[in-house]
Amino acid sequence: MRRCLQLARNGLRNAKPNPMVGAVIVARDGRIIGEGYHVRHGEGHAEVNAFADVRPEDESLLGESTIYVSLEPCSHHGKTPPCADLIIHKGVRRCVCGCVDPFSQVQGRGIRRLRDAGIEVIVGILEAECLAINRRFITFNLHQRPYILLKWAQTADGFISHDGQPLAISTAFTKMLVHKLRTEYDAILIGRNTLDIDHPRLNVREWAGPSPERIVLSHRPTSVPNGFLCLTSIDDVLHYLYHARKQSLIVEGGTNVLQQFIDRGLWDEIRIETSPITISEGIKAPQLPTTSHLVAQETYDGNTISRYVAEKTLF
Repeated sequence: MRRCLQLARNGLRNAKPNPMVGAVIVARDGRIIGEGYHVRHGEGHAEVNAFADVRPEDESLLGESTIYVSLEPCSHHGKTPPCADLIIHKGVRRCVCGCVDPFSQVQGRGIRRLRDAGIEVIVGILEAECLAINRRFITFNLHQRPYILLKWAQTADGFISHDGQPLAISTAFTKMLVHKLRTEYDAILIGRNTLDIDHPRLNVREWAGPSPERIVLSHRPTSVPNGFLCLTSIDDVLHYLYHARKQSLIVEGGTNVLQQFIDRGLWDEIRIETSPITISEGIKAPQLPTTSHLVAQETYDGNTISRYVAEKTLF
């Protein structure tokens, strides 16, 4: 299953809006005879690519083989036929699933179809990891909104700006990490004040990959630069992103915008970069929610990056 997860991550950029999935086929003697992942939306799923990877001389081993899949095989006709039917057709004896697919058109149907065909199915292997890798896909389909990351940088004494002016908190290396993060999200949001004070470009310059769609929360659309989408409320933002099938959003606004998301419980993850510098006065960073749980913390060039998730999350 760990190999399935390794493979699945290769689909980070191109699989969406589908989930990232990896599949590994193991012969009775423990040898991997086929593996694959969902490379691109509209093309073959992980199971299809894994079976295609099996050499002709190993086809006879499938009847005694096990297929490991990080996410429940699909059971519906979409852009490709159901993977559950393919597994049945190939005649493997066992299927091990990392987790059930929460998507409304699957939700256990693929597992039932395999069991009805006489295939042994085991579910829940590395379940937390398998859910976590597709937290954006799962949040989008369960809650009809994008996965929301709140992100800010602050001083050691909890300020994000001084006298209305931006602070140089990030280092060259942590800035690069921010650009890498942007390639992994579909959209990025700031407020009007951040736009006017910082004049951020919000694109990807220090990493390879696509830039997120840039959104400004403002009631003055005529003064928003080209390339930015202006929307007037958080509800408008979430409605737009859901119907545009964009599964993830970074909120990089100032304290006011970030606090609005926190107060409404509209967040799944918080990323805080803390510098050792202190300034004693300025604009305070948002209040970290009491429901947040620290799940990771790393230090680079003296700055500490802390990652929190919501209490309600599965990941």
